[in-house]
Amino acid sequence: MIRVGIFGVTGYAGYELARWLQRHPSASVVWAVSESSAGKRLAQVVPGPLDMPLLAANQVDWQAVDLIFTGLPHGVAAQTVAEARKHGVKAIDLSADLRLDSPAAYTRWYDHTHPHPELLNAPYGLPELNRAVLVDVPAIANPGCYPTSVLLGLAPLLEQGWWQTGQTIIINAASGVSGAGRAPKQHLHFVEAHENYSPYNIGHTHRHVGEIEQELSKLANAPVNTIFAPHLLPTQRGILSTIYVPIQPELDLASIHALYRQRYAAEPFVNVLDQGQLASLAHVVHTNDCAIGLTLAQPGMLIVTAAIDNLLKGASGQAIQNMNIMFGLPETTGLR
Repeated sequence: MIRVGIFGVTGYAGYELARWLQRHPSASVVWAVSESSAGKRLAQVVPGPLDMPLLAANQVDWQAVDLIFTGLPHGVAAQTVAEARKHGVKAIDLSADLRLDSPAAYTRWYDHTHPHPELLNAPYGLPELNRAVLVDVPAIANPGCYPTSVLLGLAPLLEQGWWQTGQTIIINAASGVSGAGRAPKQHLHFVEAHENYSPYNIGHTHRHVGEIEQELSKLANAPVNTIFAPHLLPTQRGILSTIYVPIQPELDLASIHALYRQRYAAEPFVNVLDQGQLASLAHVVHTNDCAIGLTLAQPGMLIVTAAIDNLLKGASGQAIQNMNIMFGLPETTGLR
């Protein structure tokens, strides 16, 4: 049995993680941390069937767990992972603190110095791309939600070299409001978000751009430039990324579709839809799946639609998938 501790359990992703781990046959949540609600019980803070005492970080028993999940703000998460490693405890970080390859890149996108740059050698935990390097490692960087949809949507093309090198890829993505976290913000109030659809941080400013371009460039073995336009959807959960990618003009849709089907044939959580189908939130919400649709808009321009649940494949579900790989369990354990 994998003994688990959760930091940030009262956040949306942290609570979803606790909910799915409760049903996991080979893992058990030993303790959970919420600095803002320490001393209370989980059911008092988040009404529902889950209940356990909430601890402060300085109250945890490190010897009682094999693994921690950190659903904490960037900057804080790295300090917690470093503390876990000092006690010989493995970590899967759901924040951005382990995702970028260099301290300079982290400072550029997150506007402060990385508190533990020695942690930046952690493997990037997108199993469909990096499964081989996730086994029995001390820490894993759980990918961001937007990057997960984009990377899975583009990986076969870039790996095969079928995109037009040097051309900008345009990503129009939309997320449910849970993607912004539980902390109150004016634009997330019901009156602001309901029956509304609004862009934010468009162009080349959203913090996920650094992560997206870093990992796309590895897939392509060449620099990849993007324009990223995230939007807020008036839904609780789900991400839909619509990606416009210049491709080799001689390629036809049947060949591209066959490439995607072959690339993901053995992947339990990636569903390449039939030709003519477009990915939607309905394909994926409340699952750890990614649905991918392909449309040839005109010769030389492919539109990829990629949908995930931002709280599952975009966060806690993928974290459990990474835990399963880390500890040598069947990858789908607890996720079906």
